This record gives sequence, C-alpha cells and structure tokens, in this order.
Amino acid sequence: MNAPEVTVIGGGLAGSECAWQLARRGVRVTLREMKPHKRTPAHKGEGFAELVCSNSFRSDAPDSAIGMLHAELRRLGSIVLGAADLHRVPAGEALAVDRERFSDEVTARIRSEPRITVVPGEVGALPDGEVVIATGPLTSDALTRELERFVGEKLYFYDSIAPIVAGDSLDMSIAFRQSRYGKGGGDDYLNLPLNEQEYRRFVDEVRRGEKLAPHAFEEPKYFEGCLPIEVMAERGDDVLAFGPMKPVGLKDPRTGQQPYAVVQLRMEDRAGTAWNMVGFQTRLTWPEQKRIFRMIPGLQNAEFLRMGQIHRNTFIDAPRLLGSDLSLRAEPRIFFAGQITGVEGYVESAACGYLVALAVLSRLNRTTFSPPPATTAMGALYRHVTGEAHPEGYVYQPSNVIFGLFPPLPGRVKKQDKRARYAERGRADFEPWAQAVLSALPDTQAVPPPAGPEVGADRSIPSFEVWR
Repeated sequence: MNAPEVTVIGGGLAGSECAWQLARRGVRVTLREMKPHKRTPAHKGEGFAELVCSNSFRSDAPDSAIGMLHAELRRLGSIVLGAADLHRVPAGEALAVDRERFSDEVTARIRSEPRITVVPGEVGALPDGEVVIATGPLTSDALTRELERFVGEKLYFYDSIAPIVAGDSLDMSIAFRQSRYGKGGGDDYLNLPLNEQEYRRFVDEVRRGEKLAPHAFEEPKYFEGCLPIEVMAERGDDVLAFGPMKPVGLKDPRTGQQPYAVVQLRMEDRAGTAWNMVGFQTRLTWPEQKRIFRMIPGLQNAEFLRMGQIHRNTFIDAPRLLGSDLSLRAEPRIFFAGQITGVEGYVESAACGYLVALAVLSRLNRTTFSPPPATTAMGALYRHVTGEAHPEGYVYQPSNVIFGLFPPLPGRVKKQDKRARYAERGRADFEPWAQAVLSALPDTQAVPPPAGPEVGADRSIPSFEVWR
C-alpha cells in the first residue's frame, strides 16, 4: 500500500509501454483511457495499443535504424515488441502484425497486472502527483485545452491512414506475389503492376479527385515520411513512381519485365483476408477513393474494408518545453511520452514510453535519470526529443528513428559499410546500459501472464522468455 503512484493518461503504444514498465518496477499506476466512453475518428477497437494506421513496425533488419530499435526494446522486455513478435504476419524483412491479436495481447497483459488500475473516460483536468501524458497524435480537445496552460500554442500537422482491401476481392490473375529483390520470405507482398499509360491516367485522376478540405482555421502540416498520395502527385508526374509506387526490384511474371509502376499490398492478417495499400495514405473523399483506386489493375472489383482518411496530429515543441528527463520545465511533475513529444511511428512511441517510465522511476527514487547512450537507437530518439541531434535554429518536426539522429561515425567510412558500423557501435554501447536497467528490476515472476486460449497460441517465442 506504500508503493508510489503515477497516473498515465493514454492507452496507446507509449502509454501501455510506460504503464507496464512502471508496474514491473513496483509502481502503482492509474491508466486513464477515454475508450470506450469516447473515441477519436481513427480508433475503432476497444483495446489498448490499437494500431490505427499501418500494421507494419517497418524493417526488422538489424543494420537499419528501426531494426536496431526493435532489438533494443526486445532486449529490455518491451510489452509492445513482445506482443508484436508473438503476432507477426509475413511481410518480408518487415515486422508486421495481426493488429487485432496484437492489441488483444497488450490489453490482456495490462488488465492482468495487479499494479495497474484502468480508469475509462476522458480526462479534462490533470490529477495531482506525477502524470505521464501519452495521449498521442489525437489528444482530445478537453485535454488539449488543459495542456495549453503549460505548453502554449497548439502545434499540429496532418497524418493520414491507408485503405485496406478484402483479399477475396483482388484479381489474382493480375496481382503477383513478390518482395523487392526477394527480401524476407520473397513473396510476402502482393503487387499490382501498371504500365506507363495506366500510371499517368491514375496520377491525373488523383490530382483531379475531390479531397476533404481542412477547416478554415487549420493549416495542413504534413509529416514528410507519411505524405498523402495526392500531395506527392501534385509535386511532380513521377513522384509516386519514385515513392510508394516504385517498381524497383520487382518483375512481373506475365511479362518478365519490371513494371512502370506498382501498387504493393501488405498482409493485414495471417489468413490473408485483408491487405493494406502500402503508402496510400490519402485525403481523397471516400467515393473518390473507390472510383480512382478501382482504376488500378487488380482492384477493379475491390471491396474496401477501411477507407483512407486524414486526422490532426498534435505534438509539442519538445526541445523547448521538456527537460533532460522528459518532464515539463514549467511543471516538472508532468512528463510527456510517445507521439505527442514529436517521435513518429509505433516503435518510436513505445521506446519513448519506456524511457519516460525510467525517468519517472528516477524521480520517485530521487536519483538522476540516465538516458541511453547517444549511439543507440533509443539514444538517437532521445537526442531528437531533447534537441541534441538538431542544429541551432532547427524548426522542430516529428521524426522516425533515422541514422541522421545518431552521432556521426568517426573517421572515413565507405557508404556501403555505414549501416553495419552504426549497428555494431550501437550494440556495443547499448548492452552495458541495458544490463544496468534490467538489473534494477525486482523479481516479477510472482505475477504470471494471463491464462486463456489466445495466450501462448501460435508463438515461436515462449511466453516466459518474453514477459518475465
């Protein structure tokens, strides 16, 4: 009963990770999540860690920046990476998941943890004590108004969601299975090829199609790594062909040639009943999406299980507002975690939630927060949020984890060797820090994972090894 208490607001990836890691370390957590009483336009499910955009956690390659982040979170016992590994679906070298099973897994773990009390309903006023704001890109209006008292003006950009197509509505005489250059499983993606004439007509229709306009008081600010297809189409005739529709590394088996352009579909579930249109985020109206996308060869009879849509993405100017322990300078009892800090992506949000859990624990224990080494992927994200990675005068914008956030490699390194060198250096520097973090964990084996038919089923990694 004398254990410290912390309130975490938001049950997404960052909030779930933060609450879980605090509870593992003996902290009592009140997790506030407004579902099911209220939900954003992008959220449909009831569970925690709901994936509202892609079902991909991106590349799992160990020499990629995001792959390094995967490995680091696995090493630290992340609830998000553990659930992702247990419910992954084929996606080449990418880590993609069955979104419903993934969310169910995280939800079961959170609800079974006796140190976490879940309180549903919207938060309009901050409670007393240490509070973690992990409300993500769609923070409610009421809480946004409350936070404005501390962070000043509203900051936002626009993110968009790609459509999902029913697998049995695809024309498999046109679609072909293949990953670029045969990576991963070699045939995890479905590809819809377009010749030049089909591509040009598609781009023209995207440009002419009716779009949902922002409100008069809103200025669209897009994340460059997740641009709507119509924005890319407006930037030039071949921007899409060099972006999400690039045909490089693919060969149409019907012709033996590389198509002029291609639409890739990524599996949304193990059974292949649903497929995500990779990179097809859009603000086209729903009727226009159906009309224009059915012009793509193979989608002429497509059944859309989810249409693309646009939503506001709220984030704070973290380098200006947050201290070195990711707490608010103006009100140090308030911490920020996840996308609201300006990290972009599922895994980045989870990593930020993990770091904030460690920072809160340091505050409670009256010790100094020790961030991860700058050369690691988690350290690179920390450099981004605190501004250490950016030059003076940089206008803060959300970012995925990229090697541009890492400290430069020493000496002269050949271009083809850089990724391996970044990964090698990061692994070496990460391990001592990880050992220190994990050595502080109490014995949590007395808190078993929840029992049930879904837990432990169809898994390549034993539950105990992931969740202990």
